[in-house]
This record gives sequence, C-alpha cells and structure tokens, in this order.
Amino acid sequence: MTELSGGPTLPQERRVVTAIPGPKSQELWARKQATVAGGVGAVLPVFVKRAGGGVLEDVDGNSLIDFGSGIAVTSVGNSAEAVVRRATAQLAAFTHTCAMVAPYEPYIEVCEQLAELTPGDHAKKSALFNSGAEAVENAVKIARVHTKRQAVVVFDHGYHGRTNLTMALTAKNMPYKQGFGPFAPEVYRVPVAYPYRWLTGPENCAQEAAEQAISQISKQIGAENVAAIIIEPVLGEGGFIEPAKGFLPAIANFAKENGIVFVADEIQSGFCRTGQWFACEDEGIVPDLITTAKGIAGGLPLAAVTGRAEIMDAAHAGGLGGTYGGNPVACAAALGSIETMREQDLNAKARRIGEIMKPRLTAIAEKYDIIGEVRGRGAMIAIELVKSGSKEPNPEATAALAKACHQEGLLVLTTGTYGNVLRFLPPLVIGEDLLGEGLDILEGAFATL
Repeated sequence: MTELSGGPTLPQERRVVTAIPGPKSQELWARKQATVAGGVGAVLPVFVKRAGGGVLEDVDGNSLIDFGSGIAVTSVGNSAEAVVRRATAQLAAFTHTCAMVAPYEPYIEVCEQLAELTPGDHAKKSALFNSGAEAVENAVKIARVHTKRQAVVVFDHGYHGRTNLTMALTAKNMPYKQGFGPFAPEVYRVPVAYPYRWLTGPENCAQEAAEQAISQISKQIGAENVAAIIIEPVLGEGGFIEPAKGFLPAIANFAKENGIVFVADEIQSGFCRTGQWFACEDEGIVPDLITTAKGIAGGLPLAAVTGRAEIMDAAHAGGLGGTYGGNPVACAAALGSIETMREQDLNAKARRIGEIMKPRLTAIAEKYDIIGEVRGRGAMIAIELVKSGSKEPNPEATAALAKACHQEGLLVLTTGTYGNVLRFLPPLVIGEDLLGEGLDILEGAFATL
C-alpha cells in the first residue's frame, strides 16, 4: 500500500494513538538533545512526519489539529497544491544562481505581485530577503539612506526579530535578548495603545498613547533626527495587541508631517491573516515601507521590503541583497501561495474563522474569569489570561492550558510580553469541523485548571 503524502490529501481528522509525545518522538528528542544546540527550543516535542490542511501528523501516527501554522507561515496549508507545483517545477529547472549575479523572472514576478497587493496606488518597488528580521533590518537601512537620519522609533510590546539590530528593536527581553547584548544604538521605544492595559481606560487609549509617543519622540529624540517609525499593525509576540482605533493613523500622520519613513511590520499579520491582505488596511494606513515574510511563500524562506519607489531606490546599487535573498524556489513557492490566496479567497476564509472563534471564546470567557480579554481579527485571535479578580498576568495558567491542549492533540502557541496570552493562528484552509473540535478541546482544558 502506498503511503499517503502530506498536503491537501492528508485525512483531516484528529487522531491520538499514543501519549504525546509518543515513543518515536521521545527517541528523536533524545537525539536532538545530543546534537542540536540547547538554545533551539520547541513548543511541543513531537516530530512531524506529514502535514496538510489543518493537521500535523507525527512520527507516532498521532494527527494533531494545527492552531499554529508554523507561526503564521503555512496560511495556505502545508504543501498546498500550487506551492508544490510551482516550487517543484522551479526545483527541476535550477535551484540557485544568486539574484545579484544572474537574475531570473520569478524574482520580478514576486515583486510585481507585491506592488499590486500592498496598500496604496503609488509606484512601488521591492527587495527580497530570507527572513523577517532581514526584511526589517533592510527597511532600516533604506530609511536611513533615504532620510540621511539615524534614529529609529519602535513601540512597547513590539517584536521585530533576533538579529543584533532587530533585538534592539524588539521590546521583550526573555527569551529574545537576555545575555546577547550590547545592542545597536539609535533605537528609541515609545508607548503603544494597548487598550486592555491602558491605565485610564480603553476609551482614552488611542489619543493619550499617541500624544505620549509623539511627545517623547519630539522632546527626547527630535523628529528631525528620526529616520523610521516601525510598528506592527497588530503586535504579534507582544500578545496580539490591536492598537486602539485612531492610534496608527495619528502616528502615520506625524511621520508624514516630519519626513519620517513609516514602516508597517506585517511579517506575522500579512497575507490574509486578519481577513485583509494586510492588517494596516483596517484603518486605511498606507505605509511608506511594508515588511513581509512568514505567510508569503507557503513555508519556504522568503521575505520582502516593499515601498514607495523613490524611497526604495535611495540605496546605491549593491547596497541591498544577499546570497540567498529571493531564492528562485522560494519565489516560485510565493507565487503558488499568492495564487492559492486569490483562488480560494483566503481573506474571506480568515474572516469566517474569526466569526466562528470569537463568539466561542467570548462564551468561554463568560464562564472563566481568568480570561481577561478576547481579541484579534480574522484568523489572528488571542485570549489574555489573568489571575481571578485582577488584571495581573497569569503565565502559569497559560502554560498549563497549552499543555492540556497538546495532550489532547491540539497544537496551540503562547505569546505576550508577560507570557500570558494564548494565540490562535490556524491555517486559513482549516475545515470548520476541525476548528470547532479544537475549540471544544480548548474549552475542556479550562475545566482541568
């Protein structure tokens, strides 16, 4: 009998046949411990053999419901047909020439798609890289050479990567920054509009946070010294924080008035994840530069900086690039991923996921007062957990809930500055039956606390 492949052909069912992790996964974990650096952790020590749609199948034969998508990467599902078809054809043609040495058409095609899909009708250009952190670093380089300024402004609870510069941009210390300094200079952090935790209440959050941020930039840095303001339209690792309505437009307008490059970091929130191609569209934000990665290529490493042509062209020839940036196989995969998003209308599917998840999570929150807030848009949803009767973060309950879900065959991820947020990033192609079953497991996990 031919063994089933992964991708869309994989049976879309939860199946738990061993303890999780099972014996084969435990054997592989022992091998990992012996040969892989200890700093490379794992959320769940099960080893995946196949994946597709809304499930992950491990080496022990367990089939887990996937509420993680490889951290918003496999939004089109693992091994989506168009991704595999296009990447396979490119793999057979050639695997690498280096776009800076002997270029190729798929690189241009990806940049054309980005120009069409990203917000704004102005002339746009792109440069392709390998990872989100690379994209953010290059956005900073481009902004600095364009403005002839050095300072970069970021926000509380923001996450932008693990390289030296992007660690400086990232707010959270552990595990991203602890022990890895010193960090890059000329990085300044200001408040973000976090409605749930704003001291004077969510109704005051947007205006007060914007006023505080702009005041700090003006007084402590000098707007005339700022090259770029970088923000995630929905803050990912900070806890899926949606800035209060009005905050992002106020910051974007301030940037425009002062010749500052406004950078939307859409690495986690982009490509249909929130029910729109990009999360900044929710308030009509048209960024000067937008950074993308994760969901762009269906699981292959690719990232991009896309922006106003005159800004993107500020860097001298040879100033942007990298050996593997815009690899042809990754570009082909991206074209397959975008094809899938268009043909299956994954924006609509993301919105439908939100329509199912948010009412269920709200109903659970009414039963358990340790849920402080349910938030998010589309298929980028989270619950913030607190100690009963307060807003004190509850990372212990968050970890316990994640573990209980894992044991029942549901992969969930934690996040948040305080480690007290459960985030849900299901593949946008997940079936509604699996989605409902996953929510049943989550609700059952609360009963175990």
